[in-house]
Amino acid sequence: SMDSALHYIHNDSDLSTNSSFSPEEERKSKVQDVVPQALLDQYLSMTDPSRAQTVDTEIAKHCAYSLPGVALTLGRQNWHCLKDTYETLASDMQWKVRRTLAFSIHELAVILGDQLTAGDLVPVFNGFLKDLDEVRIGVLKHLHDFLKLLHVDKRREYLYQLQEFLVTDNSRNWRFRAELAEQLILLLDLYSARDIYDYLRPIAFSLCADKVSSVRWISYKLVSEMVKKLYMASTSTFVIDLMNELVEKFCRCHKWSGRQTFVFICQTISEDDCLPMDQFA
Repeated sequence: SMDSALHYIHNDSDLSTNSSFSPEEERKSKVQDVVPQALLDQYLSMTDPSRAQTVDTEIAKHCAYSLPGVALTLGRQNWHCLKDTYETLASDMQWKVRRTLAFSIHELAVILGDQLTAGDLVPVFNGFLKDLDEVRIGVLKHLHDFLKLLHVDKRREYLYQLQEFLVTDNSRNWRFRAELAEQLILLLDLYSARDIYDYLRPIAFSLCADKVSSVRWISYKLVSEMVKKLYMASTSTFVIDLMNELVEKFCRCHKWSGRQTFVFICQTISEDDCLPMDQFA
């Protein structure tokens, strides 16, 4: 029912994604007619620091957890009621509060539509990208879900930042890199062949040489899907260059682990029919 409700909100003709709010409307007091105003005022007061001291130390986290549901109930025409509260939560000192928002920002983007997302959510999203790993994993797990909602030009800006996900606070946090590989497989559909070759290929090759086998296995799948995507692109030179680099970097590697990686990548390419057999040969 949540999915259908999100679908309804997203496609409601009265709440078109092209709708814009004038500065006067933005400055309106936090008044709406969807739920009792006293109930909304009570919810918005959950970010008051004094409440955390006297009522519940985790009250801000509860507020953050419920925010997408409140936004869905009020509708995007009443986002001005929640905007300040959202920004307050996004800069909360407790990482658990920011982490909660990071895990749900893609859902909020669906509710608000592309224009409000670009203006109000993208700056928060950018802040989460530079946050602690506990917060960054929230945006990483739903990176594809969020980026697919952005305009093509805005989406391309994040190509330069994907490399930063290879660096974590704790190098032993291999699940972070495994999740990055999973997300890159999904992101292949959002970018052009040139973008894949220029930006995603170096990250994929780095992940294929990871110290943890679980990361490497997902990366073999990533490279095979990359080969498939580039082969289907109108510009065939990218896939030729990619395969030549696979041979040079892994097949002719002086370490046995590199040569083994080449065999596993070949296995994945052939099993998933990523190339015609004559091209594979």
